[in-house]
Parts: sequence; C-alpha cells; structure tokens
Amino acid sequence: MIRLENLTIGYGSRNLVEKDDAEIRRGALTALLGRNGTGKSTLLRAIAGMQSVMAGRILIDGLAIGDYTPARMARTVATVTTERVRVADLRCRDVVAFGRAPYTNWIGRMQAADAEIVAEALATVGMAGYADRTMDRMSDGECQRIMIARALAQQTPVILLDEPTAFLDMPNRYELGTLLARLAHEQHKCILFSTHELDIALNLCDDIALIAPPRLYLQEAGAMVRSGHIEKLFSAEGIAFDPVTRSVVVKR
Repeated sequence: MIRLENLTIGYGSRNLVEKDDAEIRRGALTALLGRNGTGKSTLLRAIAGMQSVMAGRILIDGLAIGDYTPARMARTVATVTTERVRVADLRCRDVVAFGRAPYTNWIGRMQAADAEIVAEALATVGMAGYADRTMDRMSDGECQRIMIARALAQQTPVILLDEPTAFLDMPNRYELGTLLARLAHEQHKCILFSTHELDIALNLCDDIALIAPPRLYLQEAGAMVRSGHIEKLFSAEGIAFDPVTRSVVVKR
C-alpha cells in the first residue's frame, strides 16, 4: 500500500533515514518504533505529504505522493496527531463530521449519507452515546477515540497516527491498540502509528517498523524480535530487551 523507495529523510544536514526501501501493508497494523528524535514524526509527515523528502520517493497505491492533488490526498490519507482537542461547546459529532470535508459540496454542507457515515464512525469506536457531548468534558482516552472516528469518517485506506497512546493509562492503551488492530483487519486499512509502547507494538501489531538512524527496518513482529534490532535499540546502559517476554527490563 505504502512503498518507500530509496528514501532519505531528515532535517538540516542530518539524515535520519538514508536510502532505504520498505513496504507498509494494507490490512495490517504497523507500529513505528525508535528513540526520540530519530525521525518517527518526520516519516509520518512525509507519508502524509506534509514534509518533503531529501531523496527517493514515497508511493501510495503505486502513485508517488508528489502526483497526488490535495483533494485526492484527503481521500487517501487521514492523520491523527498527539494534540489534545479541548474546544468548549464543540460536540463530538461535529468533530467527527470534519472528516467528511473532502466529500461535501462547495459550501461544506453535509448530506444525509454523510450524517450516516459520521454515526457509523462513532459507533465503530464505541462512542455512539457521546455524539452530543462536548470534548472539553471528556477523558483523554475518549477524546482519542473521537479523533480516530473523525479519521474513519474520512474513509481513507491509510490512517497515520502519531503517538496515539500518549497521555493514556495502561488499560486505555491496550483498548486503543486493540481497536486499531480491528480496524486494520476488518476494514482492510493500512494503519501506521508511532509509539514508545513496545509491549503493545509487539503483542498487538502485525508488523514493526524501526528507525535506527540511518536505517529503517520493517519486518513482521515475530521476525523483528528474532532479528536483534530491538535489542540493539534498547542496549543503552540500564535498559535491556527480553525477547522471550517481549518487554523492556531494567538491568540490576
């Protein structure tokens, strides 16, 4: 679905990923791992067409993103950021309705079919009962589900999420990861999300993309564990990766 060809990304004179190839599958949930500052957000922005690459190209469904019109890109890629949405008096159904913008008429008026899609998106993420609530009166986990519903209402084959489990407690992190896996499998979407939650990535995701500058590794989750790349990522003093339990442990 997403093809990276001879890709180099970075900022200034620093290359974070250099001349690498990878393919992110449709119908699979892929976690993007890496230390802070290694290019996870940069890669997500590049795939979304919001940041230029330094070399190489990114293709979605065989078409280079540079050849996408803004309208076509809006119907292909939806993004969910880490920003907390807390606008007073903004109802959840109105937030989700923003996802219909690429499909509404020139004055942005929704039709009955759009309203049905919004309702379905809310139901899919388990938030149908929150349609008329305002987001300034909801928890972080609830708000994150609403933002995912907005992405679903956009009806794109690709969804990109930047640290979607940030600010969530452990039960909500697993619930959100399980929801993303279900959406990828049942709706055959290509879902890529950045995270520092190694246990969620390895236990809930199909594939793992790992940035260890200047390399980008992309493998099935089990193969990534066996490869040793994760152990190298967490080889800093005081931190180790246990490939048996698939967890990070603190050295004594």
